Amino acid sequence: MSITVDLEIADPGRSVPSRQCLSSWVEAALAGITEHAEISVKIVTPEESSALNGRFRARPVATNVLAFPAEFPAQLEIPLLGDLVICRRIVEQEAAEQGKSVRAHWAHMVVHGTLHLVGYDHQTDCDAEHMEAREVQILAALGYADPYEEIDCGDPSARPAVR
Repeated sequence: MSITVDLEIADPGRSVPSRQCLSSWVEAALAGITEHAEISVKIVTPEESSALNGRFRARPVATNVLAFPAEFPAQLEIPLLGDLVICRRIVEQEAAEQGKSVRAHWAHMVVHGTLHLVGYDHQTDCDAEHMEAREVQILAALGYADPYEEIDCGDPSARPAVR
């Protein structure tokens, strides 16, 4: 498998995973889908995340991960899958709120975003169930717990959100 991850860190912090970690999570998400791919990952501030989310999704609030699939004509065999934009501070905040390790949440966001780049989405309940099941499977193979497990916070309907 030949997966290239280009990394740009516009908001450095101790929790930001290494390129090796990012690559291993991307490879796990792409296993059985493609053998050759290139993905750009940019770690951004909440302000940049909010601006991009507002511009491309009409939701001007910071979010955990945005995925921008590359759009090339099918006849061009270009391995670039697209770009992931991840807001470090949102990932850290959500991990704390959800009572999980920051590393596990980073892995989840990278897997989640990578699946978006290859066509998965959560626009309908059926699509969300399919995508979540795939995420759980990939994360389990990486040694991480189900990111959608209920959190015991007094609300039995509480479920971690992926924005």
